[in-house]
Amino acid sequence: MKEYLYKLFVAASEKLPYLKEIPFVFEIPRQDSFGDFSINAAMLLTKKLKKNPREIAREIIDNLAIDDKVIYKTEIAGPGFINFFFTNEFIAGIIKNIFLEKDSFGKSDKYKGKKANVEFVSANPTGPLTVGHGRNAVVGDTVANMLEWIGYEVDREYYFNNAGRQMRVLGDSVRLRYLELLDQKVDFPEDYYQGEYIKEIAISLYQEYKDSLENEPAEGKFKGRAEIEIFKDIERTLNRLGINHKVFYNENSLYEEGKIKNLLKEFKEKNLSYEKEDATWLKLAEMGSEQDKVIIKSSGEPTYRLPDIAYHETKFNRGYDLIVDIFGSDHNATYPDVLAGLKALGYNIEKVKVLIHQFVTITENGEVVKMSTRKANYITLDQLMDEVGSDVVRYFFNMRNITTHMNFDLTLAKKQSDENPVFYLQYAHARICSILKMIEKEELKASTENLNLLNTDEELQLLKKLNKFRDEVLGSAENFEPGRICTYLEELAAAFHKFYTFCRILGTEKKLAEARVALAIATRTVIKNGLSILGVSAPDRM
Repeated sequence: MKEYLYKLFVAASEKLPYLKEIPFVFEIPRQDSFGDFSINAAMLLTKKLKKNPREIAREIIDNLAIDDKVIYKTEIAGPGFINFFFTNEFIAGIIKNIFLEKDSFGKSDKYKGKKANVEFVSANPTGPLTVGHGRNAVVGDTVANMLEWIGYEVDREYYFNNAGRQMRVLGDSVRLRYLELLDQKVDFPEDYYQGEYIKEIAISLYQEYKDSLENEPAEGKFKGRAEIEIFKDIERTLNRLGINHKVFYNENSLYEEGKIKNLLKEFKEKNLSYEKEDATWLKLAEMGSEQDKVIIKSSGEPTYRLPDIAYHETKFNRGYDLIVDIFGSDHNATYPDVLAGLKALGYNIEKVKVLIHQFVTITENGEVVKMSTRKANYITLDQLMDEVGSDVVRYFFNMRNITTHMNFDLTLAKKQSDENPVFYLQYAHARICSILKMIEKEELKASTENLNLLNTDEELQLLKKLNKFRDEVLGSAENFEPGRICTYLEELAAAFHKFYTFCRILGTEKKLAEARVALAIATRTVIKNGLSILGVSAPDRM
């Protein structure tokens, strides 16, 4: 419906050029009596045209090539809102589109031909993925799904570093656990990695090498084996969530391929850096930041800014039209420096979208379950999936706005009732499947020949909700808001349950019954498509 209105206004703008100067924003009125969609275009143009908005509204309506089989009424309301009322026949016609497009219904080619890079997870291989990584992983993959649904070709990317202090600590953690297997008394530092996985890696090395690694350095086989095993574990965990990255980019390659060296040279040539106190500074104050920042410490070690800027240069050079970074809130104060550096180098940072997600708290029976990566009293993402299943994990991480702190309620997640939104949606899909099997036995079939018979309030509310799916997908993707899909699906399921409660299929006149069967099938398709965007399964039975 919104797409139809948009085309009407685009066509009208050829007759009324002033329409080209405003955005066409169609809103759903709060009250049904105000129609299906409303636009405030006339009020936006009042100052420019120096006319009464109601007069402008009338001029706009008079220049819209409205088909009365699609819109049966327009009205000017209040100070100048234009309200549109769609015919029941047009609203019901969405069923034909759904039947035609099936699993592709809701997709758009608006961004066809454009490439997007979505970088997410990006955890260094120092331990299993925790629930904190889980929110990043699920949101990242869902954003990638949404972008694909609106036409982008998407590369999912994982950025990691297998060097530096934390990797040295990892290697030494394994070495010390290995020495314990040799019955040596060791002093295991409190800030070392203390998870059970460290002991398991040490055991695997002992089984293979016995005591021959007694004098092996931490950064030798200990670090090497830990990195391999932990990365395998990370990939297994992500696979359980249906996540597969196309690109794995190692920070070390930026040094090995000379990209860091070239970047430093570029900063110097453009007079964007300087030397002070044996360190190299980036002139961020000249770029709009509060103060200059160090990019090479006096020790010769780079700060995060340098490799991050170099890394993003590779993304620009790889020709992406959209670059999406998904970070935890600990990056909130740091990524602006990276963007400022890129902008100073001449890159269009409008292509970069940074999504910051807040942290996750796990609760059960009202009590907070504490987590700590090194202390090993954390909850791994695998443990969470073992408790509630991958579908629930994906849905729960998607259903809350990422800008808010999330309480993941294990008690709710385990419930097999309508209180659990995942169960509620999957049950709606399974219920429709069950209804359709029952109808088959009665030799009823779906028909789109008499959709005009769908005219009760319950039928029309469900049909209008189906009409909104394409807009919801587009809006969710363009605004990077997976939670909008969750809200939409829950409202759709509620509309279906209400429809099925008040609108009988069996025992109804055949033509009406077959139209209602078609409506049920269309609803099942949209629920399934919506869940697929979220990466959640749509079971035929519960």
